Amino acid sequence: MADNIEKLNERLDVRREEVLKGGGEERVAKQHRLGKHTARERIALLLDEGSFVEFDMLVKHRSTYFGLDKKVLPADGVVTGWGRINGRPVAVFAQDFTVQGGSLGEMHAKKICKVQDFALKNGMPIIGINDSGGARIQEGVDSLYGYGEIFYRNTVASGVIPQISVILGPSAGGAVYSPAITDFVFMVDKISRMFITGPQVIKAVTGEEIDQESLGGALVHNTRSGNAHFFASTEEEAMQQVKKLLSYIPQNNSEEPPYEEPRVQILDTDPKVDEVIPTVPTKSYDVRDVIRCVVDEDSFFEVHERYAKNIVVGFARFGGYSVGIVANQPQIFAGALDINASDKAARFIRFLDAFNIPIVTFVDTPGFLPGVQQEHGGIIRHGAKLLFAYSEATVPKITMILRKAYGGAYIAMGSQHLRADQVFALPTAEIAVMGPEGAANIIFAREIKNAEDPEKVRTEKINDYKEKFANPYVAASRGYVDAVIKPIEMRRYIVKALEATLNKRQYLPKKKHDNIPL
Repeated sequence: MADNIEKLNERLDVRREEVLKGGGEERVAKQHRLGKHTARERIALLLDEGSFVEFDMLVKHRSTYFGLDKKVLPADGVVTGWGRINGRPVAVFAQDFTVQGGSLGEMHAKKICKVQDFALKNGMPIIGINDSGGARIQEGVDSLYGYGEIFYRNTVASGVIPQISVILGPSAGGAVYSPAITDFVFMVDKISRMFITGPQVIKAVTGEEIDQESLGGALVHNTRSGNAHFFASTEEEAMQQVKKLLSYIPQNNSEEPPYEEPRVQILDTDPKVDEVIPTVPTKSYDVRDVIRCVVDEDSFFEVHERYAKNIVVGFARFGGYSVGIVANQPQIFAGALDINASDKAARFIRFLDAFNIPIVTFVDTPGFLPGVQQEHGGIIRHGAKLLFAYSEATVPKITMILRKAYGGAYIAMGSQHLRADQVFALPTAEIAVMGPEGAANIIFAREIKNAEDPEKVRTEKINDYKEKFANPYVAASRGYVDAVIKPIEMRRYIVKALEATLNKRQYLPKKKHDNIPL
């Protein structure tokens, strides 16, 4: 009996070893030459050492078309299972480009679907590592079935468990829609590529010539399309970014975000903040310097850093508690909101609300960006997404008005009118329908026109408007601002506001779902 067990164990070991070879030494070596790791090496980089538990290692494809019946495809080109990151469980799948180009067929898809179901049932984040030539053409409609099943599960899991996509190779055609539905997309320079149709198809259909990197590389999707949220120089850096992201977010929508004991418990803002925010409203500054003065030391982790730079979003901590930051960036377009900034902020806010993460907003915006291109591009609809996202969010919402807060943009940036829990303003804040210059030109147009010295009268009226409205005190007198505070007091007020709203409970009317203006 013992001999039989030994032989059976040996046979199992042989089967496992064959699978672990992936596409073979030659293909693995080619992957390494391109600066890429294999699927299993990537999982090892991502997970805590020794924590990975693999599913369906011995799965085989069933197709007999176009010579596939003569091919052995180890693990059917995808490694699936679960493990831990900093001790917390996560589900993971990694496509193996060394096996049939990581192409997706029936069994490949079933393995991914199985681990998606596992993640959803057990309330854990899922991380997909994409490196695939796309649908396995030899399997025809079974490949399309596979993509559809994956997309459906992405959608059902959205807002229930965090879904993360790491693009580490090609992701083309229908394959790109799974990452697009997930919450965050990571890409690596000169390695990652995403596009619906490749350069050859584009040339054939439109006559345009472009290479793969310029069409769908990491830099393009991080700066122009906004399809990617994080940019890395190496695969190792991307995995570190994933780990850092997970440290701010909960396992699922029923949990609170993880608390991290701060190195030093302080309530005062870094005194440097007085030097950062100019009192002159037309002078620019980097709002990220303000954020770093206020949040826990070294805790700010920016998301979508290279896209729509006129607004800044990211994660940070106050007293160890995780929050999401949304801030206008005066360095770009003076902090005005445009189409892309509205989309970027709205999507981030909706993620925060889905996963119980408080929203801290820093406001310094002259309004929505004017222009024919913006109007024809749908700034009304896109700006409405931002209003909608803030309005529907039921997590704690704390707003700090730094300087300009004009018109509709004042309302849209987490104002009390959209049910912010606490709104604070600095003495430098200007809360009004529009800037003093524009307001004076409209209100006193006839008086200025008929004056002996129009410029003198105009200056007087601008100063008069500034005195009456371009300050935080009118809004404070109406109760629209809870307190006017000094810059040095910002951290103290935000921390206290977060403490007060920690157990916030707000319920919206029962509905099947909302209808955000997409």
